[in-house]
Amino acid sequence: TQHLLPKNTEAVSEAELAAWLHEPGIPAFAQAAKSARFDAVDAARGSWLKGRVAAADLDTAKWGTQEWVRFIEAMPERLTAEQLVELDKAFRFTGTGNGEIAQRWYPLTVRSGYFEARLSIAEFLTRIGRRKLILPTYEALAASADGREFARKVFDDAKPGYHPITTAAVEAVLNKPAATR
Repeated sequence: TQHLLPKNTEAVSEAELAAWLHEPGIPAFAQAAKSARFDAVDAARGSWLKGRVAAADLDTAKWGTQEWVRFIEAMPERLTAEQLVELDKAFRFTGTGNGEIAQRWYPLTVRSGYFEARLSIAEFLTRIGRRKLILPTYEALAASADGREFARKVFDDAKPGYHPITTAAVEAVLNKPAATR
């Protein structure tokens, strides 16, 4: 503080700096971060969900992984088959080689009953062993009897390629009683 405060007297007070450095959480006086790019993603998603624009007409040419992740993550818990088909035709999410996008897309397809993604889900879960990326899909699959059966078959094929920690995590999901979820 002896070097920061004298050089930038307008930037932060001693009390504010102390709050940032020594108090838990984000101080109440902190300004929320804003992102024009994320705001544009949110607006695009909202327009599409309200039927104002077709998925293929969304201005996504400059979107990177983080924009796509935000787009998918803030979707409703379930979409209709028509909505999923439209998104898939426009953006080819099913079969994506991007694990971060697949991690969000596949659970949405499972929750929404989009069985067209099942072959790609099996390929993804077999090809990717990173727990962070595959566990959300296994969790979504394990929520229904049919999905759990499918997940067990895929897991039997994929298990030899998984790290023991990943194997244990998936087994815990698949062995959890359905009533506790």
